[in-house]
Amino acid sequence: MSLKSLTSIENWPVSSASAAVVRADGTVLGTHGPVGRRFPLASVTKPLAAYAALVAYEEGAIELDEPAGPPEATVRHLLAHTSGLAFDEHRVTAPPGERRLYSNAGFEQLGDHLAKATEIPFAEYLRQAVLEPLGMTGTSLEGSPAKDGVSTVEDLLRFAAEVQAPWLLDPRTVAAAMTVQYPGTKGVLPGYGHQNPNDWGLGFEIRDSKSPHWTGSSSSPRTFGHFGQSGTFLWVDPEAGVAGVALTDRAFGPWAVEAWPAFTDAVLAEVRG
Repeated sequence: MSLKSLTSIENWPVSSASAAVVRADGTVLGTHGPVGRRFPLASVTKPLAAYAALVAYEEGAIELDEPAGPPEATVRHLLAHTSGLAFDEHRVTAPPGERRLYSNAGFEQLGDHLAKATEIPFAEYLRQAVLEPLGMTGTSLEGSPAKDGVSTVEDLLRFAAEVQAPWLLDPRTVAAAMTVQYPGTKGVLPGYGHQNPNDWGLGFEIRDSKSPHWTGSSSSPRTFGHFGQSGTFLWVDPEAGVAGVALTDRAFGPWAVEAWPAFTDAVLAEVRG
């Protein structure tokens, strides 16, 4: 089966794009574009970094509720964007657990915390814990754990299959990552404005009833994933039993707000059809 809906990326106002859809059992339902090309991930780096943190948790190197980041904050707060740290500055703007303040700084402090706990530089720990076991040979972290990953659609399909049917982590750990942390917390979803609630799991954004949103109108409320300012996204829809990935060479903007939901709805309609 090759999904015709994937060819719609040819109409996106970008120079290069690649997209694919994968089932939980690793069956690739379709690909389009240069799936082996390496694109900057921007914030799609965060789910990879979060997965490494969860491996460290299962290995006993860290605990989710141990202190990390600003005073009174924990690893869980950092993963769930409730540490109170500002977006791109290492300063505290709210008490932990009070507001959903999306924070690159929080993921950078998470990376520092893991590096100290494991005595391995975070980029190397990510490689050993996640990228190598999954065969993600085209992926690397070239700076901040919040936004400096580089990867291919080919590699992200492997990650998307793992998240849907985990073997690297205990399925219960991954289920927790897909579960809302600090329910009822409101905040701003970058690019989409204020959301109440602004639900988030452990490193993964959860769709729930958010509107507007970068996934489709037919995406189930349980859909989770992440998008990046470099024009990238990865979503998993557990009810549809598939995950979608798209990487482009154009920064997120109004074009993506318009194109991505229609793309996702077309993919889901074809998968369900």
